[in-house]
Amino acid sequence: MEIDGQEGFDEQLYNRQTYAIGADAQKRLGRTDVLLCGMTGLGLEIAKNIILTGVRSVTLFDPEKVKWTDLSSAFYFSEDDVGSNRVDSCINKLQELNKYVRISKLDKSALTTDDIRDWKNSSVAQADDAQQVIVYIDYSTSNLKEVNGFCRENGIKFISSESRGLAGCIFVDDGPEHTVFDIDGEEVKSLLVTGITSDKEAATVTIQDNARHELSDGDAVMFTDLPDLPALHNETVDVANPIVFRVKVTSPICFILYTEAADGSLVPLDTSSMRYTRGGYVTQVKLPKKMKFDPLEQSINHPEFLITDFAKMDAPGTLHLLFLALHEFEKLHGHLPTPHNSTHADEVLQLAKTFHGGLSSLVLDDALILKLASVSSGNINPMAALIGGFTAHEVLKAASGKFTPIHQWFYFDARELLMDPAPAPETCQPVGNRYDGSVAIFGSEFQKRLATSKLFVVGSGALGCEFLKNFSMMGIGTDSGGVVITDMDGIEKSNLSRQFLFRTKDIGKLKSEVAAAAASAMNPDMKIKHLTEKVAPETEHIFNDDFWESLDCVVNALDNVIARLFVDAQCVHYRKPLLESGTLGSKGNVQVVVPYITESYGTRRDPPEQSIPHCTLKNFPNAIEHTIQWARDAFEGLFTNVPRDVNCYITDPNFLQQLEAEANTRQATLNGIRLAMVNERPKTFQDCIEWARKKFDAFFTNEILQLLHNFPLDRRNNEGDLFWSGPKRPPQALIFDPNDPVHSAFVTSCANLQASIYGIEGSRDAKSVAAYAANVSVEQFMPKKVHIQVDENEKVENDTTAEMTPEEIIAMLPQREGQQTLSEVEFEKDDDTNFHIDFITACSNLRARNFKIPEADRNKTKQIAGKIIPAMVTTTALVTGLVGLELLKILRGDKAIENYKSAFLNLAIPFLTLSEPGEVPKNSYGTTSPKKWTLWDRFDVDVGRDITLKELIQWFEDEHQLEINMMSAGTSMIYSFFSKKAEVRRRMAMKVSDLVREISKQEFTDTQKYIPIEISAEYEGEDAEVPSVRYRFRF
Repeated sequence: MEIDGQEGFDEQLYNRQTYAIGADAQKRLGRTDVLLCGMTGLGLEIAKNIILTGVRSVTLFDPEKVKWTDLSSAFYFSEDDVGSNRVDSCINKLQELNKYVRISKLDKSALTTDDIRDWKNSSVAQADDAQQVIVYIDYSTSNLKEVNGFCRENGIKFISSESRGLAGCIFVDDGPEHTVFDIDGEEVKSLLVTGITSDKEAATVTIQDNARHELSDGDAVMFTDLPDLPALHNETVDVANPIVFRVKVTSPICFILYTEAADGSLVPLDTSSMRYTRGGYVTQVKLPKKMKFDPLEQSINHPEFLITDFAKMDAPGTLHLLFLALHEFEKLHGHLPTPHNSTHADEVLQLAKTFHGGLSSLVLDDALILKLASVSSGNINPMAALIGGFTAHEVLKAASGKFTPIHQWFYFDARELLMDPAPAPETCQPVGNRYDGSVAIFGSEFQKRLATSKLFVVGSGALGCEFLKNFSMMGIGTDSGGVVITDMDGIEKSNLSRQFLFRTKDIGKLKSEVAAAAASAMNPDMKIKHLTEKVAPETEHIFNDDFWESLDCVVNALDNVIARLFVDAQCVHYRKPLLESGTLGSKGNVQVVVPYITESYGTRRDPPEQSIPHCTLKNFPNAIEHTIQWARDAFEGLFTNVPRDVNCYITDPNFLQQLEAEANTRQATLNGIRLAMVNERPKTFQDCIEWARKKFDAFFTNEILQLLHNFPLDRRNNEGDLFWSGPKRPPQALIFDPNDPVHSAFVTSCANLQASIYGIEGSRDAKSVAAYAANVSVEQFMPKKVHIQVDENEKVENDTTAEMTPEEIIAMLPQREGQQTLSEVEFEKDDDTNFHIDFITACSNLRARNFKIPEADRNKTKQIAGKIIPAMVTTTALVTGLVGLELLKILRGDKAIENYKSAFLNLAIPFLTLSEPGEVPKNSYGTTSPKKWTLWDRFDVDVGRDITLKELIQWFEDEHQLEINMMSAGTSMIYSFFSKKAEVRRRMAMKVSDLVREISKQEFTDTQKYIPIEISAEYEGEDAEVPSVRYRFRF
């Protein structure tokens, strides 16, 4: 993919983002020029995000000098930059983010409409279809009416963004007519049709019953693979002028079809003359949507708000009046209100009341105005990250037409962070250090609390990089505290577009090491330690009792559920707060976990991901996901598992004996070894091509012919319906064609992968490879007597038709001595030269052709096969900003659950909702005098020495009136009432630690102080569900 205006564009750099926004949107970004006015901390956040997304150019304007208050959020400014021009202090560092984006300075003392016109003309001179976006940052939005009018007249998208203390604002004007090509960014799915009724007024379409169409009334759809119904049929989903219908939803799997009349009205489709038999796919068609934006002058008086917190429904109106008042105050005084100055706050309130006279429909909250005005001159990084991420996403929308823009005002406040009681004004005044912006809000005492905090950040990918940047700006761990970050992964090129602490020169280095060094450069005072260990049971000697107990909070930046659950369990065990977050393209979430107050991450779990039924995957695929997984399995079987089995045979003398225990796979494993070492061992690349051609016929010709032999196309089931109907797609065998690029790609990639296993030099000349493959002699198909599984619940018998017994195969194998091991091919999705994705794409699409399934291009195949998670730096920045706000509440020691905010967001819609985290579930045992407890409670047994099992059981009886029935430590049962009496007596006399050591056959680490124990007990004569136990055995 080439991006206009970006010479030498590197597709791999943006591929995770391209999966989120699509190739067309990425190309439009590459033709976009952005003018950023105001390089404050918020400006730097916006600039960083926009540059990483891959626009064509960014022009920076700011005649102001760096101030001490900037340093609370401006991560590319240092103390040495104070007094220097803002743009000069950051432009070189911003350019390092992305060499493909041209970054320049607009060197003016003031910005006029003539300057903007010149900038636009220079943009148009480079490309007629160039798009321009201008963003004003931390300017008084209401004072920008003239420049907004100029932008509307000249086709320039206009955005204004502000961060004022604990409140933020975004205004968007994408012009009188803005086209949105994709309103939500959701992937368009092709679903299998299982029925279309013949009806004059209500032609109803039914899709397969294990799927949901997720359509809404009025959505547009098209059909493919219905050649017998020409009124509905399209050749492909990419056809130039598709036959499109509108729908009315009747159930999750059914909808009625309508056509659109010339006047725009919907008319029921008449299918009374049509007869549906089988097959067909229905695909949603995303139609462009036109949006109209009002000019700033009009929108100020008739604002439309994006609601984010349903506990603060009236907040946008109050915040709108607050910002208008702040703009007027700054216009009158030349500065924002002095921190915690009641006179200035009162003046802002009076100005807000004046504006309220013309905006009487808005709610004015006097108390909120006073409080937020008193901290409006403050500046903290989490707010800049939050507002900056959202603003940059709006730039992306304005430039690309992807996703629905804010229409037109977004307001946000973090009133929960207002100090109560408010800090003394004298503790909030600037003193000339990098935390002046934060101190203006919270006071100097709380800043000291941040400096002594100790955090553990698990993961230093996209989230981890943003966290480290945020924490360094906030002053976390700059005194006696610190930040520990761990990540075992190395840096790859695809990381660079969203993990902004990394550079090209860092590729191959360890993420945690590079990220820690980059964060330290931003704030040398932050004490940061990097590790390269995973947080798991096997590293508990590193992340031991002392380590966990020293922490103030844990921040997860992980990308898998298993690791998240383990960290969550550790936080529950050690009673530590946890901030959990994640992103998926434009979507993100934040969960706050606070001991004794909220539920844990593991309290609720998403349902497990649905797996593809084996018989569907092997014999009856009906979706491209099925064929991609089948191709992925074929890759693993041919190029990973077989070479691994051969190597085990060669190097492990006990391998054949161990294989005897694997009855279900022994025959296939031995046969694979025999073929790889004897019958199909290649000596030349031509041998590899011959092998690849035979695989083509085996996979896409013979296997299909066998399927049709067992189940002919006219076969009917016991109910009289066609066997090949519904989710069972009637297949067709393929004949090798050297001129077909997919056929050619299969044999070329397959032959080269086979050659790499044996150390044979391959060839990338696909034309020559395909020509040679066309002349390979292949055996004519002969049907076999085999059983093919039809239903997932059907019992599958072991194959008893094998030509040779395992013993006969073993006798054919060469002696191990002197044999060369093979190269095992480990799947790597991000190397475009290794043939891995080439093979899977070709293999998948050939199987899709077998079953007339719409094919997938290389990018989609790569995403599905590689399980790539779409990622966007804008979403990541916003999510980490929300996490930073919650961290401040945790470190302040908030106990009220209503002050904390979990979040779910989808910037594509756009949607951001904040809500109280789930309250911790309550448990109890006993009826006469019930004992209440939660997952945060436990029995702490700490009597100052390592006691015997008898003493421990007695302790529970004396302290909690519990009669112990069973007791275990991990997987080791150390006591049970039904054990032999002699054994019980022996164990009763032993110290608990010795008993656990004996039964588990494991030694404790040198630093371990506690043993986690689970008990089964009775209370008041009844079985009781009780908390876990933490037993201390070392002192």
